[in-house]
Amino acid sequence: MKLLKVVFFVFLFSSCVAQTSQDGIQKHTVAKGETVYQIAKQYQVTPFDIYRLNPDAKEGIQENTTLLIPKKGLNTKQLSQNTDDVKKHIVETKETLYSIAKKYEVSVADLKEWNEADLKDGLKIGQEIIVFVKYAPVNSGYVEVKEIKTTSTVFSHVVKMQETKFGISKKYNISIEELERFNPQIVEGLEVGQVLKIKENDVKETIEVKEIKTTDFYVVKPEETLYSLSKKLNVSEEQLIKLNPEIKMGFKDGMVLKIPVTNVINKQKVDLFATVKKDRKRNLVLLLPFNLNKIESDSIRTQKDYLKDDKFLNLTLDFYSGAMMAIDSAKVLGLPVHVKILDIESSRSTSNVAQVISKNDFSKVDAVIGPFMYSHVETTAQLLSKFKTPVISPLSKEIGLPLDNLYYSIPSQESLTDKMFSYFESKSGNVVAVISGKKTSTKDYLEKKYPNVKYPNYDEKGSLNIESLKALLVKGQKNFIILETEKAALILHTTKALMRYKEEFDLQLVVLELYDTLDFEEIPMTNLTQLNMLFPSFKKEVDADAGRIFEKEFKKKNNVNPNAYATKGFDLTFDTILRICQEDGFVPSTKNSISEQVENTFNYNFKEGKNVNEGIYIMYYDTDYTIKQAK
Repeated sequence: MKLLKVVFFVFLFSSCVAQTSQDGIQKHTVAKGETVYQIAKQYQVTPFDIYRLNPDAKEGIQENTTLLIPKKGLNTKQLSQNTDDVKKHIVETKETLYSIAKKYEVSVADLKEWNEADLKDGLKIGQEIIVFVKYAPVNSGYVEVKEIKTTSTVFSHVVKMQETKFGISKKYNISIEELERFNPQIVEGLEVGQVLKIKENDVKETIEVKEIKTTDFYVVKPEETLYSLSKKLNVSEEQLIKLNPEIKMGFKDGMVLKIPVTNVINKQKVDLFATVKKDRKRNLVLLLPFNLNKIESDSIRTQKDYLKDDKFLNLTLDFYSGAMMAIDSAKVLGLPVHVKILDIESSRSTSNVAQVISKNDFSKVDAVIGPFMYSHVETTAQLLSKFKTPVISPLSKEIGLPLDNLYYSIPSQESLTDKMFSYFESKSGNVVAVISGKKTSTKDYLEKKYPNVKYPNYDEKGSLNIESLKALLVKGQKNFIILETEKAALILHTTKALMRYKEEFDLQLVVLELYDTLDFEEIPMTNLTQLNMLFPSFKKEVDADAGRIFEKEFKKKNNVNPNAYATKGFDLTFDTILRICQEDGFVPSTKNSISEQVENTFNYNFKEGKNVNEGIYIMYYDTDYTIKQAK
């Protein structure tokens, strides 16, 4: 019996593998359940060796199909006599690997792999190399780029007597329009002593060609799903599908997927205090819009009037009080940080930030927090770009210019929405959106990015057709109903209908942001809590011991409980202090770690040229009238 088993095994193996002595290629018949990765491992070759000889395998392999397998260590040049898809190229004068790769639309890495032995001493004129044209689309994970280094100098100019805009623009070789665009305060005219922001023309320098690794490979493990893998690798499902179209045919364990190389390492939430370094002094600057000169020069309104009526001043003072708590905490912990607080006089269109920067030495500053308005914080980042000083936008949701040294600490509305939809996907939810006519931008965004969202009908008068809403709900599946409107009548009408459907369907109300209309008296809070209204937020409810200690100490010092701006002032300032006290400083810490403070999480990621915070919570109204974090 044992002998029969051995004979059967030999027969089975020989039926799967046949050597072709002439060309060094083996043939393999795919067994049931086999993957390209498993086959590659069996023959000690790479999956992409198999894909190059079997391009159709990229779409998936079926049982009993035959694959061509190169022998281990085979120089791919040996295959050139057996396929019409191989080109022989004679190297000409002044040709480089880059120019040849570009000609055939392959990568330099591919050329090196296909001609490893011939290129070990470099490329030579008259040399014959081979190019596998048909297999070029199989990406090696590298791209070749000409690095374009762009430098733009931003500096200041103090207006002197008798100077004109024409004269200044000529001096710096810029147009008057550019000068006014960088300095909107001078549109009505110049004033002696004004500090102007000047930006020289961009200078572009082409650097040598170099290869940059853009993708890596990942083997799907048993029970992993597309969703769980996207979360594990911190990459969207859309990106994975774009890199691996075969996923559309089915997601299976053992698949070898290409993944963005920058997403191979998933950042972890850490305790930044555990890794602080106290070996040298760090410098932090806060640029806060107190507008003290304006208050002191006002002969009509008193300081008490300002405190009573000026909401922006009160917001600034709240943020400042929280920041001072963070600074005091740093001192108690023995962190070697020197903090300087500078007053910024600003309105929506004007600011003295350029003048403040010109009068102070920022060359050794480790980080700057502020100003509040995004246009002024952009100006600050531009002016400090020569020092590569990180500038953190503390309160604005606006995401503006792509500046390397500018960090947006408040997640954008787009990021909040995307986080909400990731939650829907994790619950395999059916998503229905009730959107009022004035919210066209929201509907346009959802239709473009999330085409599976369903929309109910409206009647001729613009009222929601409740029956069409019910028709979109699915039994046996979680239904998420997005309500995007500021009309109290539509909110009331929709929530009443959902309360009736609650017994028949598993449903949950969703808003993409908390708007004031939800607090109207005619909208019963009971409906919102019974429907467990779900919403994305950049802050959580204070529930941890550290949060309660902060609230207690803040009230003890200021005689009031901290509001959201005070807590943000503490969280952002304390987090920034901890980050500049890391061994490598602020910037590397944002790339390697996520931190959580009292209410806010800081998870900075570089997206589309911008450093954005993606520390977002999914919260909901519970039936006990509290707000909790969704699981």
